Amino acid sequence: MDAKLAKTCRVLIIDEQVLAQGYIKYSLEELGFRDITYVDKANAALKIIEEEHFDLIVCSYNLKKDQDGYYLYDQLKNSHALPLTTAFIFISADTNSELVHSIIELQPDDFLAKPFSVKDLDKRLSRVLKRKKVLNPIYRLMDKDDFINALEAIEEFLTRPEFAEFYPLALKTKGELLLACDKAKEAKDFYHAVINVQPFTWAKLGLVNALIKLDEDEEAEKLILQLAFKPDSQLVAYDLLCALHVKLQDFESALEAVLMAAETSPRNLRRHRVAINLSRLTHDYETQFEAAKRIVKFAKHSIHDMPQNYLNVARAGIDYAMTADDQETTNLIKQANDYIRQFQQAFPKSELQEQMKVVNARLLYLQDEKERARALVEQLGEELNQSQDLEDLLDKAKAFHALGLYDRCQHVLDEIEKRCRLTPEHGELFLHYIQQEKREKAEIRQTPKELNNSAVDFYQSGQLEAALKAFRQAYSLMPKNPSIALNLLQAIAMKAREQGLSESAAGMVERCILTIENGKLNDEQEERYLKVKSFLQEAV
Repeated sequence: MDAKLAKTCRVLIIDEQVLAQGYIKYSLEELGFRDITYVDKANAALKIIEEEHFDLIVCSYNLKKDQDGYYLYDQLKNSHALPLTTAFIFISADTNSELVHSIIELQPDDFLAKPFSVKDLDKRLSRVLKRKKVLNPIYRLMDKDDFINALEAIEEFLTRPEFAEFYPLALKTKGELLLACDKAKEAKDFYHAVINVQPFTWAKLGLVNALIKLDEDEEAEKLILQLAFKPDSQLVAYDLLCALHVKLQDFESALEAVLMAAETSPRNLRRHRVAINLSRLTHDYETQFEAAKRIVKFAKHSIHDMPQNYLNVARAGIDYAMTADDQETTNLIKQANDYIRQFQQAFPKSELQEQMKVVNARLLYLQDEKERARALVEQLGEELNQSQDLEDLLDKAKAFHALGLYDRCQHVLDEIEKRCRLTPEHGELFLHYIQQEKREKAEIRQTPKELNNSAVDFYQSGQLEAALKAFRQAYSLMPKNPSIALNLLQAIAMKAREQGLSESAAGMVERCILTIENGKLNDEQEERYLKVKSFLQEAV
């Protein structure tokens, strides 16, 4: 260890175990470190990091008191509170697969497994701090978002042979800066040149980003699929695949990609939030419900644990119940109420009376108590408070629509869309979803169950065109529901007997069959399906 570097280095240790703090302090002092600060909680760490600069942060991955090291580091990175000039090292006694995936995903400067010796610490810290020191001028420019001058500085750095041991990291940084400077074509050529010499994973991932920026989506997807089979790039590959499909507005494929990533690294709350928005766009109510439940599960006992998480599970359960059969609806209502109780126990002082009125009104609607539901909704104020959360407003719009207050529903959705455009941090996916909700709720005034029931009545009374229209609308809102798909398929078959099967109807038949064969039917429905499918195969 460079004695001068150690002596001038400001160190922060984040660990709640007194013995661990003592051992790290002893080890650092043996290596010549003198300016050492200790905290035992993530909240305290966040505060001090925002107020003071540290050259080195040594953090336990297994913090328990308010949030663990994973969420702390994730928050520091996403809030830009951790400068590139600061070295961040995780320590942990665990080396399970979940932790390994998290470390790969978070990419701290290093990870040290306990127990470690002073010699081990010396070796790791010397390497990390030396790297930070030589790249410090470049990192300072990058922390100021001065990417053009940082790119010039990294070019000059790469001409100096005394820094040859840092060339791989410098090359990686150069690629990132080319992309940050919107030089996608140069970045593509640069990454190809690097890969031709040595196929670094980082270079392949950088090449994917360059290809996406250049709209070379097919090439990007091929490379992503290769990277998805490698453990060290799997998570990033799934995220890139999701982003690519979102760009192409293939939301089904994007949802599949983000769910694979979430399965591999389930503690990443942002992925679960992306999954919620994608499942809304694809009308996959079950997946929306499960993703909302995972946010509650993984945010618990951290600073991410908040009343909104529990309410969003109840809301997702209600959305799901609006499309479910009676038995499943009863179960979903029970689960929604369970999460409401959990929220009330965890946050007894929370002031969410209006939000609870909306949730309770929607629950009453599901139980066919429409008058009581409407009475609750009528208690809500007409004004839309600028401070209201968008999820609260969205839930209100859904309650208005279900109870026939269509103008009020559209007014709220207009307000949400306006706020999404003014504050882009709500995200592109959420804006897409709100725009979809506006279209659907303007065109379709019945709830999914009401649509299906109306369509069955039309079909049984011989009003085939009206039945087909209602079944199509019901299927557009419930594309994962095999019963709805079967009803639509049967109506299409009836029309085909009279007029033949059109090209557009043939495409709908394929989608219905896919839904049915990926779902479950009862015995009576299965018998109907086989007959209808047989007829349609002959008609084609």
